[in-house]
Amino acid sequence: MIDVDWIALDWGTTNLRGWAIGADGAVLAEAQSDRGMGTLAPHDFEPAVLDLINDWIDGPITALACGMVGAKQGWTEAAYARVPCAVIPDDFTTAPTKTPGLSVQIIPGLSQAKPADVMRGEETQIAGFLARNPGWDGVLCLPGTHTKWVHISAGEVVSFQTMMTGDLFAAIAGHTVLRHSVAPQGWDDGAFETAIDAALSRPERMAGRLFSLRAEGLLAGMDAVTARARLSGTLIGAELAATKPYWLGQQIGIIGAGHLADIYAKALATQGVIAQIADNTDVTLVGLKAAYAKWKDRQ
Repeated sequence: MIDVDWIALDWGTTNLRGWAIGADGAVLAEAQSDRGMGTLAPHDFEPAVLDLINDWIDGPITALACGMVGAKQGWTEAAYARVPCAVIPDDFTTAPTKTPGLSVQIIPGLSQAKPADVMRGEETQIAGFLARNPGWDGVLCLPGTHTKWVHISAGEVVSFQTMMTGDLFAAIAGHTVLRHSVAPQGWDDGAFETAIDAALSRPERMAGRLFSLRAEGLLAGMDAVTARARLSGTLIGAELAATKPYWLGQQIGIIGAGHLADIYAKALATQGVIAQIADNTDVTLVGLKAAYAKWKDRQ
C-alpha cells in the first residue's frame, strides 16, 4: 500500500484515468482503463473506480472526478454552472456510493444560455492552464471531436463556443463519397495551409470545395494524403472564420497534444497568430489538484 491522500479521476466517454495523490501533491501512482462513461450503467461506476484504485487504498478516501461521469448518462448528474463564472464552480456533486469510507465528488461542467452551449471536463483543463499561467487573460482553444473556444477574463469563463469540426471530419472522411479519396493517415502541410486560406476567405464555398476533393482525385490524380490535409484545412478554416470574433487580436492558448494541437497552431499561424500550447493531460491533473484544494477549503 502507498500513503494516498486523495484520488484524482478524469472520466471521459471512452476512458477512465486515475492518479493517487500524496499529501504533498505528488503523484504516487497512476492507472487507466477503457471503462469510460459510454460503456457503463449508473450501478457500474463504483465497481469501475474500485477496480482502478483498489491497490492504492486502505481505509477512507476521497476521489475527485471531472468529465462525463457527471453527465445525465453518467454516475449521477452534476448540474452545470452557468457562465460567466469561476472556472471551478463552488458546488461539487457527491456520487452515491455503497463502499464504506469512499467519497466521490464530481466537478460540475459549465453551460451557456445564448447561444446554448455546454462543456464537461474542459473546465478542469482550463483551471489547470490558469494555475500554470496565473493572471492569464485571452482565448483558449481546446481541439477535439468538439472543439471549444473559451474567452477567459479575470480567472472566469466569460463565454464559449463549441465547433463540431472533429465530428464532421470523421463523418465526411469515413461515411461520404470522400471515403474513397481521403487517406486514413499522412499529411501535407502545403495543402493544409492553402485550404485554410481558401476557407477563411470564402467559407460559404465549403460544400463545393469538399466535393472538388473527389473530382480532383478522379480527374487530376490528386493523392489521398493531399486530400486528407485539404479536407482538414477546409473544415478548420471554416471554423476559424466562424470563431474569428473570439481569436482576432487576442492572446491565444491551445490545450491539446500531438498532431491535432499542432495543426490548430499552424492554422492560426497562417493568420499571424502565435498560440501557446499546453499539454492536455498535464493541465487536467493540475486542474484536478486546484479543484481538490477548493473543495477541501469548503469542508
